[in-house]
Amino acid sequence: MKKHFQKMMMYILVLSSALSTIHAQNTNDTIEVQKPVQDSMITTEIQKSKLNYKSLIIPTAFIAYGVAGLTMNNLKQLNISTKVEINEHQPTQIKLDNYTQYAPAVIVYGLNAAGIKGKHNLRDRTIIYASSQLIAAAFTMPLKYLVKEERPDRSNTLSFPSGHSATAFSSAQFMFREYKDSNFWLSISGYPFAIFTGVYRMLNDKHWLGDVVAGAGFGILSTELAYWLFPRIDNLLRGKNKSKNTLSSTMVMPFYQNKIVGIGLVKTF
Repeated sequence: MKKHFQKMMMYILVLSSALSTIHAQNTNDTIEVQKPVQDSMITTEIQKSKLNYKSLIIPTAFIAYGVAGLTMNNLKQLNISTKVEINEHQPTQIKLDNYTQYAPAVIVYGLNAAGIKGKHNLRDRTIIYASSQLIAAAFTMPLKYLVKEERPDRSNTLSFPSGHSATAFSSAQFMFREYKDSNFWLSISGYPFAIFTGVYRMLNDKHWLGDVVAGAGFGILSTELAYWLFPRIDNLLRGKNKSKNTLSSTMVMPFYQNKIVGIGLVKTF
């Protein structure tokens, strides 16, 4: 049992160390995004966003490790030995990982509701988070069907990469990006939930170690891409200005009234 927990602690320390690196990099050199405006219905000229390639090093390394684990004998053996050691101790399987994957994002909305504001307003952060989840799904779902890696419990062949880990780490990175400029320690508090989710995907016999590491990489990468794409998405949703001297915006939104569902169009000039 002692050896088992020492090994699990090693995985957690490796992940924590890597995440600390990306936090330090992002603190000094971040992706520029559009600042929130007082009136979300009014569009000003969108600032050009730049993708900080340094922020892609850690997720790329995680993804590369997971991919290598599919073919390299040493890493494949590490996946198997980890599973064997976990099964030897027969840990209690719990389903909390189904919920902790969303915990950091829920905390962000809870903090904002309590008056602890993040970088973006409700509309903007919702667009960013939704985008990150769509990007994560676009990465992970096709790969599951292309790679067809069998799960440790042999329930199906959708093991690589871990979707739960991708969601968990994209949520944690979302929390980090929202609060890193105002409260660094608060911003990294979502990562324990993400690490817990990844570890328990292995303890629940649903994923190999490489699946979880790759999922973490895809999750972080998805959120970084979502922040980079946000000004462009926001520009499309609002409608481009016809003139720099004229403020105008267009917003399309669903509505429900008197048991009727429809789409409303609001345009300001």
